[in-house]
Amino acid sequence: MNIFIILLLLAVLTSTTGEAEVVVVYAQIGGTVTLNPPAQIDLKKHYMYWKKDKDSSEDLASLNRMGNNIWKIHDEAWKNISSWSPLIIKNIQQEHFRTFFLKLMEPPFNSKVYKYEIRKLTVSVDPSSPVLPGEKVTLSCSAETPLSKTIEWMNPRGELKSLNPLTFSASMRDNGPWSCMVTDGQRKSQVNVSVTVLDLSPALSRPQYTSTSNPLSLPCSLPPHISWEQIKAKGFRELHWSFIPSTVSAPQRLFSLSAEEPLTWKPDQHKGLQPGTNLEKGDLSLRRNRGIEEDTGEYICALEFENGVTLKRSVHVKLLQIVSSTGTELISDQQLNLTCGLEQPLPSDMHLKWFPPKRSTLSDPRPSSPLIIPLVSTADAGKWRCELWQNNTQLTWAEITLEIVPWLSVWMLVVICSVTVIIILVFILAFILCRRRKQKMRHLRRRLCQCKHPKPKGFYRT
Repeated sequence: MNIFIILLLLAVLTSTTGEAEVVVVYAQIGGTVTLNPPAQIDLKKHYMYWKKDKDSSEDLASLNRMGNNIWKIHDEAWKNISSWSPLIIKNIQQEHFRTFFLKLMEPPFNSKVYKYEIRKLTVSVDPSSPVLPGEKVTLSCSAETPLSKTIEWMNPRGELKSLNPLTFSASMRDNGPWSCMVTDGQRKSQVNVSVTVLDLSPALSRPQYTSTSNPLSLPCSLPPHISWEQIKAKGFRELHWSFIPSTVSAPQRLFSLSAEEPLTWKPDQHKGLQPGTNLEKGDLSLRRNRGIEEDTGEYICALEFENGVTLKRSVHVKLLQIVSSTGTELISDQQLNLTCGLEQPLPSDMHLKWFPPKRSTLSDPRPSSPLIIPLVSTADAGKWRCELWQNNTQLTWAEITLEIVPWLSVWMLVVICSVTVIIILVFILAFILCRRRKQKMRHLRRRLCQCKHPKPKGFYRT
């Protein structure tokens, strides 16, 4: 029996001898590391032990597959580990940069040890984000031994740069996560660092469409992760809105905002526009309840800095209008031509939709402009709606209200007016004739004279 026990101990010791396999992982302070057990091993058949020292009898944690299959923590200092299979360490601190050992033992005697090294990776951005477009940025990445490692940088577009440190002139293409790629033997590690390039909110991919029936909105804002304190720290000088009408090349200044406290909009030629109400949260938009015909043109939101850098966002506004060839007041049986459109012909991917009044004789109008009705009736009176669509997206809509008077009522009005005019003329003529008669009688009386000593027979002509 003693000989059997000795042989068993020798088998166990022999099975754990040899150099442990090494897995190197790079991480930075505050990052997260995941140490995965070997993929080719069926863990359900093994006992698992995590250790800080290969030959130590003390474990950090252990898993007994024959028991309740729950990890047992042996070191209270490591009780906050997120996971033990795989071993996940979040918010890495200096004490985590060390070597760990994973011992896998398959009953009855086979065991193997895997070695994991967490090495510190230091990444820096100079100057710290955010940066202005055109500003020089230097990215540095340094890793602990061994010296055989290679370091590369990968930009937000997935392009590799072999220089380290890496210096470049910042542009919006550089905004986003940069990755320090460390290759050590056959294993690669990646640590991300963010580069924030100051800019205004993303520009609209298409013009802003409105009408006199719709509100006008001119969007412009700071990104949510950028504060006014960061803007001012980069030398903020002024922000202003300007407008270039479609018929005029000279810009018109609408609003301005200076670096003086408190932040307050100063209106110039504001055209009835109102600035946003959340200025402190970066809302720089302008809006109006209804569009007007003079809104067509280009609006520019410009953020200026003391070093001469200017960040701009342009909003091109187009107005949808409905025009009636005969005005908005018509007589039944007239021809009606309704034209709906922009200042220029519609692109091929845009189309119109007409919506006549419910009682209209034109129940299903074609999506064309102009819309022609040879003979209108009183049923066509009311609101006519024209919608502008791009593929399956409604861009804006416009309305026009038509008043249509019956043809008979018009002629009755003409007859009444004619009779009234005739009666008035008759009265005027009678008045003139009566007046002329009275004037003639006065003229005859002046030609007769009455004597002071009348003769018996009365009056005599002188």
